Amino acid sequence: MSVTYTAVLDVKRSTAEHLARLLRDHRTGVKTRRGRRALSCFKQSVVILRWFFDGARLSQLARDNGLSASTAYRYLHEGLTVPAAGAPDLATALERAKAAGLTHLNLDGTVIRTDRVAAPGPGGADLWWSGKHKHHGENVQVISTPDGWPIWVSPVRPGREHDTTCARHHGLTDALDRTAAELGMPTLVDLGYENAGPGFRHPVKKPAGGELTEAQQTYNKVVRGIHSVCERANSLLKMTSKALRRVSLDPSRITKTAAAALVLLQLEYGRII
Repeated sequence: MSVTYTAVLDVKRSTAEHLARLLRDHRTGVKTRRGRRALSCFKQSVVILRWFFDGARLSQLARDNGLSASTAYRYLHEGLTVPAAGAPDLATALERAKAAGLTHLNLDGTVIRTDRVAAPGPGGADLWWSGKHKHHGENVQVISTPDGWPIWVSPVRPGREHDTTCARHHGLTDALDRTAAELGMPTLVDLGYENAGPGFRHPVKKPAGGELTEAQQTYNKVVRGIHSVCERANSLLKMTSKALRRVSLDPSRITKTAAAALVLLQLEYGRII
């Protein structure tokens, strides 16, 4: 005989209710008839939040709610699409940063682990294999405020790609260069973005066979010290949204997963920028 128990999800009720309202509006928009869904909007929101914040397996969520596996996946994919639609695009995120009068921005890439992707890349190497992290994954670029609060996440790129390559693909280098030139708001990065553009500030690389000057060493300490808080942004996304630690969905869904995670994180903490 199976055992039934009560559990509490460590998420604000207001977050679940807001997501339920988004789902309700979506159902209205697609003209879903009353009584045709196995779960109410609120119960569907709880399923989605359990997957995001508690890392619950989809098979468990289906069993708990009397759903088939295919229905559970359909509800989850819908639950990714709906909040992801509310994530800001790059222009909106930079406008909000301007309005907030931020002194600078932080940019850092993170690789989201996945076990369902592989494809040959240049030279036959696996395009999705991250040599740095030693696992398959997808690169997501994250822009954050000076105190490490994430305000924008990019679509995914193959884990094999360099951060600078990803940034250029997303148009980040041009956009952030303009932001620095027009607003005096530079973007702090690590050496993975070396020579990405004049709007970027990164540590000075030690020359081959040489040493950094005292002034360069001091500069590096300042830049690294200020930029180090950007790791908080990636940590917030991955620690709060346990689903981002390792995604077992179709990799094409990771873009929406990351965007939805940003929106849900902002809902949970009540902060946009």
